[in-house]
Amino acid sequence: MKFVYVTGNEHKAKLFNDMVGLKIEHEKADVEEIQSLDLAEIIEHKAKSAYKKLNKPVIVEDTKLVFNELGKLPGPLIKWFLESIGVEGLCKLLDGRDKSAVAGAAIACFDGENLEIFEKELSGKLSDKPRGKSGFGWNVVFIPTGSDRTLGEMNQAEFKKYYLQIKPFKELRRYLDSQEA
Repeated sequence: MKFVYVTGNEHKAKLFNDMVGLKIEHEKADVEEIQSLDLAEIIEHKAKSAYKKLNKPVIVEDTKLVFNELGKLPGPLIKWFLESIGVEGLCKLLDGRDKSAVAGAAIACFDGENLEIFEKELSGKLSDKPRGKSGFGWNVVFIPTGSDRTLGEMNQAEFKKYYLQIKPFKELRRYLDSQEA
């Protein structure tokens, strides 16, 4: 079965293919994103919405960044926090407070009938200020456990090591390989 990865971001599509280790075509589709603190609920809705738009098997993903001090926030709402207050504002939210955090991601495959969701998380902490230039969104403020640098400061090999702990690329690859068999 041939899936398409739904994103309008060419760089994100390339990174996705590199991390999964397959050449998966990508397509842009404007899909409705529900607001929830439950990443699995969001990704299920996103996958079904993308399938409905494109009428073909899809792969979608979403991320979260949870500040333990703030309960489940910002969680999957991180995109909106970034748009509102920026990465500097994220750091200021926890000034003088517990900076422990959990980064996570979910990837869903939906073929019109079967939905498979893969999730992973990695503990870490928020930096005092943005550091580094590489990656997406909050990569410049998240320091994974086991490192003293943000994802945005890491070289490609370091970044990949931690990124594979946040995003379930290996689990997705196993699933896609099983669909070929």
